[in-house]
Amino acid sequence: MPAEPLFRADAYAKSCRATVLHMGPEGIRLDRTIFYPTGGGQPGDTGLLRWDSGEILVTDTRKWRVEGEPEDINHIAPEGASLPPVGAPVEIILDWDRRYAHMRMHTCLHLLSALFRDSAVTGGQVGAEKSRLDFDIPSGQQPDKDQITAELNRLILESHPISESWITDEELVAKPELVRTMSVKPPMGHGRVRLLAIGPGIDLQPCGGTHVKNTSEIGPVEVIKIESKGKQNRRIVVALKKTS
Repeated sequence: MPAEPLFRADAYAKSCRATVLHMGPEGIRLDRTIFYPTGGGQPGDTGLLRWDSGEILVTDTRKWRVEGEPEDINHIAPEGASLPPVGAPVEIILDWDRRYAHMRMHTCLHLLSALFRDSAVTGGQVGAEKSRLDFDIPSGQQPDKDQITAELNRLILESHPISESWITDEELVAKPELVRTMSVKPPMGHGRVRLLAIGPGIDLQPCGGTHVKNTSEIGPVEVIKIESKGKQNRRIVVALKKTS
């Protein structure tokens, strides 16, 4: 059985107990995990895995796929590290500061997407300090860095709640307008898809990533760069502003 993805039920969990189901050079698979695997532009989580006789760093978390078997989650350890035995009870401890920054930035990108709701998203990447979205914007239209910064911070300060709901794969296919991204497919194939809502009325789209509960948690942000990446492709880079 694949790992129970505890991060979906509680993105704020910082540690949990689990049992090792598999270990090998390609990674460690557990019966449950709070570590988010790389996907949807969000990096995989890092942290520690600890058991009675040792501990190791988890340097990355990735999806594990083998044809004919259900998708699972691999916890990646440094090459040559001593791994826990199969069946061992372990504690996994999240690098919370890094994850929380990803949660704040990922939610911020949803707000940025909402500001350009008439432009398709052609790419994106979540980072702990800065993140980006690429938009299909005609060359004659030049986004204004200061205006976008002001609009993002307004939405953040308005303290909009973030909530989720679920629809079936078939319902999502029947509502293609919910899918904003051209480069990243919605997390389909499991029978149902999670919708992330900011608002009411700010943003609604499928997303499997981890997010904060309220826009106020994002904190102040700044658009630090707008680049042309092709005839109609505009890259907008946003950073979390450091506060003293």
